[in-house]
Amino acid sequence: MTMKPEDKKILDDIVAGVEDIRVAKIEVLQKTQAKFGYLSQDHLIYLAEKLGTSMTDLYGIATFYAQFTLTPPGKHLIQICEGTACHVKSQNRIREHLRELLEIDVGQTTKDKRFSLKSVRCLGCCGLSPVIMVDEETFGRVDPSQIEGILRKFE
Repeated sequence: MTMKPEDKKILDDIVAGVEDIRVAKIEVLQKTQAKFGYLSQDHLIYLAEKLGTSMTDLYGIATFYAQFTLTPPGKHLIQICEGTACHVKSQNRIREHLRELLEIDVGQTTKDKRFSLKSVRCLGCCGLSPVIMVDEETFGRVDPSQIEGILRKFE
């Protein structure tokens, strides 16, 4: 394991706040991801040891729930709204254009670590559909032809 001592301390503090290990696995993974941005293999191994469970158990949880990611995030997070209003307004064309342009799939990060692509259930901007969000900035009524210009803002 190649984890820094300060990272182990952070994980120790997260685990120290757990009252019932049997029901706190998801909470521990959520707090770990919030702190580090993702769940690394080293995180899962260390947490499994601390929680007295298997790495396979934690890996199963981390890969089952869409909220978790096992890869380091890019500098900028692109979220694609999958809500009904966006779906009706052909957001699938936006998703496909982003996949082709960035050469990644949903849940992945570009090779240069600039962008991560995430699909979300709803961004709550139905009146602006189709919608994407880059970091904290929302872009509504997006047409695939606008995407390159949007991404240039985040260079």
